[in-house]
Amino acid sequence: MPALAPEQLDHFAREGYVVAKGVIDPAKVLDPVITEYAACLDRLAHQLHAAGEISSPHADLGFSDRYIQICRETARVHNQFFDFSLPFQNVQPDTPFWAGPAVFRALTDPDLLDAVESLIGPEVYSNPVQHVRIKPPEHHLPKNQYGNPILGPTHWHQDHGVVTEEADDTNMLTVWFSLEDTPIDKGPLMVVPRSHGMGLLPHCNGYMGNRPEFAGGQQIPEKLFAAAAAIPLPVARGDVIFVHRQTVHGSYSNTSEEVRFSFDLRYNPSDQPTGRIAFPGFVARSRKNPQSELRDPAEWHRLWSQARSYMSTINQDGQIDVPFRRQVDAALCA
Repeated sequence: MPALAPEQLDHFAREGYVVAKGVIDPAKVLDPVITEYAACLDRLAHQLHAAGEISSPHADLGFSDRYIQICRETARVHNQFFDFSLPFQNVQPDTPFWAGPAVFRALTDPDLLDAVESLIGPEVYSNPVQHVRIKPPEHHLPKNQYGNPILGPTHWHQDHGVVTEEADDTNMLTVWFSLEDTPIDKGPLMVVPRSHGMGLLPHCNGYMGNRPEFAGGQQIPEKLFAAAAAIPLPVARGDVIFVHRQTVHGSYSNTSEEVRFSFDLRYNPSDQPTGRIAFPGFVARSRKNPQSELRDPAEWHRLWSQARSYMSTINQDGQIDVPFRRQVDAALCA
């Protein structure tokens, strides 16, 4: 698929998001990622079985059922084992992450970058504010202190609001796609159309609000935006959702019987700050200087390994040596 069509660009500018159908070739890009993650899950299962934490490696199960069974038996989610990012606190030299070649090729897929380029220009930087999210059905998950699933629906937020102030002027683009079809019952994204026109809103820590399923997380209070105007964005595999950095959004609960398996990425113009100074980004596309593009997945993995080594020396035991979030005026959250 070429760059986004004019009507799609108009929709993005007006509504603060656009769903682009069939941007990614599932067989070429997504299936290798799923195969790569299946191997990751196999290693995790054998490690947990060897440690006596699960009854068997459950090798007879498919990815979704196998991951759910492991979460049920261990009463934990294991997202960090698959994530291509790191925690902000208490990283250890052996904290797991996955930055494999199929994942790298998905982040640098030419069809995806064509669409990104049409929104932010020809000098495209892969911003390290990025995650893979593997969300099991919520009724299989352990609960937090508020009685909610520990990996439940995503709280209301703007992606501009979860980076440091150095990125306030960065044209950061959110790119979201699922590795499998994501209908309503799997908990797709929900967005508040045109909310990007409100500017940056306060993100309040420990906010309780009126939504029991959102209790206690960092979120935008619903009194500050038109939460009732939110709409779901169910997608098929290969579709991509592009979201403005100031569009208020979250996600629904996964009430299905399968995992929701998605990529949550960011891109910005290469000469702008990422808002995550301790984490590595890279030039994904450069029309001016193609030689500056990172094309080696092993180098991408090395950059994250280097970041892990650095993070294991900072931000330990509640100490904040390098911030990952902005400071919020508590008066705005009263």
